[in-house]
Amino acid sequence: MSTETPRRRSRLRWIPVRSGRSKVVAGLTALVVPLAAMVGLASPAAAAATATATYTKKSDWGSGFEGQWTVKNTGTTALSSWTIEWDFPSGTAAGSAWDANLTKSGNHYTAKNLSWNGTVAPGASISFGFNGTGSGSPTGCKLNGASCDGGPNVPGDNPPSAPGTPTTSDVTNTSVKLSWSAATDDKGVKNYDVLRDGAKVATVTGTTYTNTGLTAGTDYSYAVQARDTADQTGPASGSVSVRTTGGGGGEQPGGDKVNLGYFTNWGVYGRNYHVKNLVTSGSAAKITHINYAFGNVQNGKCTIGDSYADYEKAYTADQSVDGVADTWDQPLRGNFNQLRKLKAKYPHIKILWSFGGWTWSGGFGQAVQNPAAFAQSCYDLVEDPRWASQSFDWYNVMTYDFFGAWAAKGPTAPHSPLTPYAGIPQAGFSTSEAIAKLKAKGVPAKKLLLGIGFYGRGWTGVTQSAPGGTATGAAPGTYEAGNEDYKVLKNTCPSTGTIAGTAYAHCGSNWWSYDTPATIGTKMTWAKNQGLGGAFFWEFSGDTANGELVTAMDSGLK
Repeated sequence: MSTETPRRRSRLRWIPVRSGRSKVVAGLTALVVPLAAMVGLASPAAAAATATATYTKKSDWGSGFEGQWTVKNTGTTALSSWTIEWDFPSGTAAGSAWDANLTKSGNHYTAKNLSWNGTVAPGASISFGFNGTGSGSPTGCKLNGASCDGGPNVPGDNPPSAPGTPTTSDVTNTSVKLSWSAATDDKGVKNYDVLRDGAKVATVTGTTYTNTGLTAGTDYSYAVQARDTADQTGPASGSVSVRTTGGGGGEQPGGDKVNLGYFTNWGVYGRNYHVKNLVTSGSAAKITHINYAFGNVQNGKCTIGDSYADYEKAYTADQSVDGVADTWDQPLRGNFNQLRKLKAKYPHIKILWSFGGWTWSGGFGQAVQNPAAFAQSCYDLVEDPRWASQSFDWYNVMTYDFFGAWAAKGPTAPHSPLTPYAGIPQAGFSTSEAIAKLKAKGVPAKKLLLGIGFYGRGWTGVTQSAPGGTATGAAPGTYEAGNEDYKVLKNTCPSTGTIAGTAYAHCGSNWWSYDTPATIGTKMTWAKNQGLGGAFFWEFSGDTANGELVTAMDSGLK
């Protein structure tokens, strides 16, 4: 028996890839839905004379975002309750919220404290969050009826109007010039706050500003708001987006191809493989997507797979992606929080959640009996307010595990043959034939990803070096008989030949097949020549400490 949780691979995984909140489609034994987690910049909005309310865009995954408001008591007496009001421009909306009661009227939103978080001591803060859509920023913020930024609320003195939406010019690798039309005020406009991605970066007296020190090839969003002579702030202008030039040829991993890897939640136990390992191995800079494995399918519903590993495990500073330790009372910990931090460091990575797998697919039988309830259960889980989702669509074609020691006496064969070969144990069991069948069904090549195993399949009791030999059973493996990581095999049983684009090795009485950097290079070239959308792999912890297989995939896809 294996000491590793046997939630393994399926033959074909389907990932629905549509923008927005589209229906999730189940594959044969695994369903993949997205888990997004991007950390944004904090931005001061506006506050009462004794308190401030600050808005932060915590995450932004293109089709939606996570917003957060923080109330800070800047006075000397406790707040007994709080109410924040703000407006979103047309096209931007707030949806589900947590830690506050959120209501709306048109584009106007009102958030009130719950029974347990209304009291805020002097110097203390309280936050609540929500999921939203659109790219706009909040305006007209009020905290308990007064200005949110701590400015005075002067009776008989109206705040200034919104300035005109900025225009951009003189865009370079590191700077952009902004210009806007003036706001109006009954007592006069004193100056303007310039907001970049919602955060104030400057206060100027005129109607132009040049923002310097930017990063080449990066997207930014700007708005401005006016202050009158009493220092009251008015509503923010509309937002303008701009991308700095250059970027030093900042090529995405794999060029325009997908390079997707599975990250297993049980890897944090015996394998001692954590999200931070993606950074230290250099793999994070070379992949485009992560499939998080696995969520379970129970009683026809999508459920959490391992709550401790997923969102409860506390990480120390040295274990954490950003070097910041988890606290006992933080609402989200574990792998999900570490993936959020990874997304903050590597914004190009898309993070998805895979459901089912080898032994967790029993619930699919019940799922098909009530597809609507199943789809709703998946939607509800990925829309849990502690994390957020978006949708993508392609097919992960599992072009590995074609052969293995479940056929205990052999014949020995590469478990991931790229092409057919003379003596293959089962006709049609190869990568090229699987891809050809899907293309024949009308699936566009760009929606197909080629699968790579970061492990080998092996037999023991084998005397013949070439494929096709007889065996007595499965070769011993660290976690599972007949299965071993590439990082182990490359040293304990080095490759002695190749067949059908896959390496094999005969050492003593053991016979293994697995992919090496060289065979991966061959397969990536084949995938590009076929016009495939990219490749994926199972799974990160099978790679070497310096991520040589991920590197081979990244290089081969470019």
